[in-house]
Amino acid sequence: MLETIDLRKVYSTGDEAVSGVSTTVEGNEIVAMIGPSGAGKSTFIRCINRLTEPTEGEVRLDGEDLTALADDEMKAARRNIGMVFQEYNLVERLTVMENVLSGRLGYVSNWAALRRNFPPEDVERAYDILETVGLADMENKRADELSGGQRQRVGIARAVVQEPTILLADEPTSSLDPDSSHAVMELLTAIAEERNIPIIINIHEVPLAVEYADRILGLHDGELVFDGPTDDLDKNAKDVIYRGEAIAASTADRDTTSQSGGTDDTERVVDTPSLTGD
Repeated sequence: MLETIDLRKVYSTGDEAVSGVSTTVEGNEIVAMIGPSGAGKSTFIRCINRLTEPTEGEVRLDGEDLTALADDEMKAARRNIGMVFQEYNLVERLTVMENVLSGRLGYVSNWAALRRNFPPEDVERAYDILETVGLADMENKRADELSGGQRQRVGIARAVVQEPTILLADEPTSSLDPDSSHAVMELLTAIAEERNIPIIINIHEVPLAVEYADRILGLHDGELVFDGPTDDLDKNAKDVIYRGEAIAASTADRDTTSQSGGTDDTERVVDTPSLTGD
């Protein structure tokens, strides 16, 4: 189980990217994090595995406070956190197999890693996972010979070969065509079910989030303004997430009530188009 408690990230410029986010993710649920550009989605994902250091708050994975770990302890803890990157983060000159096996680097000595000498069981595991992600018989291809969709599958295989207890995906479909995007989302949902691990996906494509996720987290200006099942993501919820309209309305209502000494019972109706993305 992953738990974040009052998680904040404030950059040296004073900009607050994540503002006191508290949530829990567990089981094998698919959680999609949506919101406008600059809402703090990628920062939140990267704070979980401390690729970005949180300013305040706690990140707990299966009860262990990751924010309290020393660097060497955190390096070991990252073995339990698979990460799928937007730009794949593959070594282009290495083969598919070599890139996938890099997910096992945290389990071998520095000397073995330098020589790319992995135990037979790791190699066997990598072959199995390549078959799972649809890249069987492509283990000897170089990464720079692959399509975008195939590269993302290699990135997913690399994360899964770690045998993590949670998988994080930072915009895994943003560089892909629609068919490849659906294929990647189907693959991620299948992995969550088969391996019984939760997945948090930072995603811009709201229709994909609605189709594949079990639950939606909505960020607006670093604040968690929506947390609920996919079926609850209606137009009003999208307006809160993407336009902050409910937040603004609430502030205006408080100001009106304060000035008048009473309650304004006039319903505020906003005619806005339905949102499906940024």
